[in-house]
Amino acid sequence: MKSSDILIDKLKEFEGLRLKSYQDSAGVWTIGYGHTRGVKPGQIITEKQAESLLRGDLLYSEKYVNGLGFSFSQGQFDALVDFAYNLGTGSLGRSTLLKKICAKAPTSEIQNEFKRWVYAGGKKLPGLVKRRAWEALRWVE
Repeated sequence: MKSSDILIDKLKEFEGLRLKSYQDSAGVWTIGYGHTRGVKPGQIITEKQAESLLRGDLLYSEKYVNGLGFSFSQGQFDALVDFAYNLGTGSLGRSTLLKKICAKAPTSEIQNEFKRWVYAGGKKLPGLVKRRAWEALRWVE
């Protein structure tokens, strides 16, 4: 499966577009829609390049989710790819969220697991609350 245009548009909204490199809250050099690999201070890109980087970055998360061995709906696939893109495949792989999916837990339990991942640096962040709520809703679409 591939990420839907719905996910691509939502990722752009969640990540925001920065055409000049900057250091994120963890001090990591970032550009475009959250791209970090090989980014240097003072780097500048175009919006077209930012979209290309985003689509390239999504390939790793898509490959991981496709490799889980489940038949997902497009909404479920998008929700998991967004989660993996935002938090990393390692976090998804170790999560209770994935354990519940593997155990075929009720939908409400799976949705609640998305909503637990709203903290960064010990603080509940409104942006993560919004993102996880979107993933939980996308899971049932």
